[in-house]
Amino acid sequence: MSDRKRTSRRQVRHDSNWAGMVRKLHVGRKQLGLEDADYRALLQRVTGKTSSTQCSEGELDLILKEMKRVGFKTSRPSGKPWVRKVYALWEEMGPLLRSGGTREALRAYVLRMTKVSAPEFLDEPTARKVIEGLKAWKVRLEDGDA
Repeated sequence: MSDRKRTSRRQVRHDSNWAGMVRKLHVGRKQLGLEDADYRALLQRVTGKTSSTQCSEGELDLILKEMKRVGFKTSRPSGKPWVRKVYALWEEMGPLLRSGGTREALRAYVLRMTKVSAPEFLDEPTARKVIEGLKAWKVRLEDGDA
């Protein structure tokens, strides 16, 4: 008998987090329009493996980061256009603000104006007040009055 230990070719733990990451990879592959050969080349370049089933969670994370770098968007935009508008205005104002336009500073501004803790929780009429306030503030910043 051989003294060698038998080891599985696949030493990857498959749990729900791992499976979720693999699903994300396949969504990213479709979103980026990657053909099978291009997808496998990406896997090979990042991990040295040609199949996501051979990858560990850490390797899957590296692949996802690379896919995000080349344009994969993992989260859906808010279904509320007014929330997107608040964030867009805040991003435009960021370089002009002392806070640098951090999300925490935006949440503090929204809370101070509306008593709502974050833009995501605003209803449309309240969000319009925040948007108008941000527009006025932006004009003052650009004019150097704020």
